[in-house]
Amino acid sequence: MGYRPPMRTPRASGLGKGTLRHEKAKAKGPKHRRRVVRSSTADKRHVAAAKEIVEKTLRRLRTLGSQRFGSSPFSEHFTRWLMNLKDVLSEFELSPNIKVDEQFTRERSKILMDVELELEERRRKEASVEDHIKSLSTSKDLLERIKKEYAARAREVERRKKGEIKRLNSKIDSLRGELDDTVRMRTGLFRGISKKAREQKETETKQELDNKQRALELAMLDFAEIQERLLDEYERKRQPVIEQIRVRRKKIENLETDGSLEDRWFACEALIDAVNAFLQRKTLEIQ
Repeated sequence: MGYRPPMRTPRASGLGKGTLRHEKAKAKGPKHRRRVVRSSTADKRHVAAAKEIVEKTLRRLRTLGSQRFGSSPFSEHFTRWLMNLKDVLSEFELSPNIKVDEQFTRERSKILMDVELELEERRRKEASVEDHIKSLSTSKDLLERIKKEYAARAREVERRKKGEIKRLNSKIDSLRGELDDTVRMRTGLFRGISKKAREQKETETKQELDNKQRALELAMLDFAEIQERLLDEYERKRQPVIEQIRVRRKKIENLETDGSLEDRWFACEALIDAVNAFLQRKTLEIQ
């Protein structure tokens, strides 16, 4: 008989292969798990780093949005503020853990352009503060001239009024004296004058006295009307100048306060909304 190798049973053969696969699996398992663990850890670190960048960006935007400039001219602070704002956005966009999309880039560019235009307009207005101060001074001088002119004319009218009233009162006093004399003549103190002459004299004196008293009343009314017209003219001249002074003072006051705060706050809030909207889109892409 020739040599025949011993036969392997199927069971023995299968067991050998199963053992080999089991050994390979044992050898492969821990390394594979380590790779999965390392990948998961890297993802967590990436998420944590991105979250930290986002929180830092939002915090700095809120700080810039509430920043107040304490001294005028406020436009001197605009360039530095814009540079700080752009630095915050640049750090956010250039971070390796953040990949902004085109929509965020468009929104960010539009917001920056708008706030730059608004600040430039405020810069031009602030540069005109000296012109407003000069105009205010001119209006004050004009108002002072109007007041002096009115005061001078009012004094002249008052002087004429007093002179006329004094003249009429003097005449009235004189006529009253004459009337008293006439009455005394009627009682017989001056018997040399006839009764008819006394009565005529008394009548004439009373008539002239009445005329002077009416003249005094008319003079009082005339001067009151003159003074009223003078006051009306003064007010017509004065009120527009007072309004000019009020408007110019208001403009100067506005320019001497930090009016840019509202513009800058709205810009930062819009950027915060843009960042949050970008994060929402990013979350939806991951899901």
